[in-house]
Amino acid sequence: MEANDRNVVKFTALAHALFHTYELSIPLFIGVWMADFDASAALVGTVVGAGYALVGLGAPVSGVLSDRFGSRRLISLSMVGMGAGFALVSLADGVVVLGAAMLVWGAFASLYHPAGLSLISRSAEERGTVFAYHGAGGNVGTAAGPLVTALLLLSVDWQLAVGLLAVPAFVAALLGSRVEFDAVGGDDTASVSLGAELRRTAAESRALFGAAFTVAFVAILLYGTYYRGLLTFLPDVLAESPSLVPVALFGREIDPAQYVYTGLLTVGIAGQYVGGRLTDRVPSTTTFVAAFATLAGLAVAFPVVRTVGVVPLVAVCLALGFVVYGTAPVYQVVIAEHAAADAHGRSYGFTYLAMFGVGAAGASVAGIVLTHATSAVLFGVLGVVAATGCGFVLRLRRL
Repeated sequence: MEANDRNVVKFTALAHALFHTYELSIPLFIGVWMADFDASAALVGTVVGAGYALVGLGAPVSGVLSDRFGSRRLISLSMVGMGAGFALVSLADGVVVLGAAMLVWGAFASLYHPAGLSLISRSAEERGTVFAYHGAGGNVGTAAGPLVTALLLLSVDWQLAVGLLAVPAFVAALLGSRVEFDAVGGDDTASVSLGAELRRTAAESRALFGAAFTVAFVAILLYGTYYRGLLTFLPDVLAESPSLVPVALFGREIDPAQYVYTGLLTVGIAGQYVGGRLTDRVPSTTTFVAAFATLAGLAVAFPVVRTVGVVPLVAVCLALGFVVYGTAPVYQVVIAEHAAADAHGRSYGFTYLAMFGVGAAGASVAGIVLTHATSAVLFGVLGVVAATGCGFVLRLRRL
């Protein structure tokens, strides 16, 4: 890669790692919150899902702002704000305060993806490769965040663990400010009246939603539902497996489910890289179809292998981590191919409205299913979601 591409990778991968550090540490606290606040899976899933939803609901705003003013300032603000939001989570003494703090975190987290992805799509020469490294960087946070969280929960209470996790955000923002690169995009229009700006944005957004982009939007919405429905309660689902019984070690109880969950996320690093590189060699929609079909099959297989033994269970978990994260750079390239270059910020804004906003319903759905049914039913629902997504991508290929 050229020097500019390398520095774009450094800056965006740092922020991406931070986002996923927080996003995927949260599921490890869910069981603690359910016990500490005497709340059901349905209630905690809905509260957490609201914070996750705001990540998507705020994404179109971030997309518009990144088209107008550039991405760098938004990304820096997102890093600092996520740290502040997590610090507020550490002060929660009940479900209501937890929900409010999660909304603060979600509002700042919503700024990252549209700004970061539009920066890459408009400023990188080797776009697919930069997307791959960006995704792999995000998965460093995806793996490290839950691992650090699991280790912290062995030695300190959850409030202190959350507070300590807030610190890296401020360090990352400082490091990011020292990375230099040439960014394309952002035409400061602050002098334009609010009414004119809203009318312009509405018109451009309507133009964006042609047939192909709309179908891609729905496919990503379904992927987001699968993603959130799978990961939000996965540590608790794994903990119920007869193959993953807690063990005593050095006077402490170790829950192997937390480490299988972390391993699943770690394998996602390789999945992100492979998915991004494949889009430089294979049509992105072909790869997207294959990913959805594989996710459907793994969802069907999970309840079966969960009762067979630890080796098959871990194998399916690792495959899930590889494919669910390998899909991310694939749909990012799909969006880049189906949106005009000057609308990439808005296109990624709406993409993450689908992925994290509407897709966040997966957390609530998972909590409700687990409250009133079983994990086998949950994985059956996820299999149907993935199969439906496969159908939408097949439709996209014909447009």
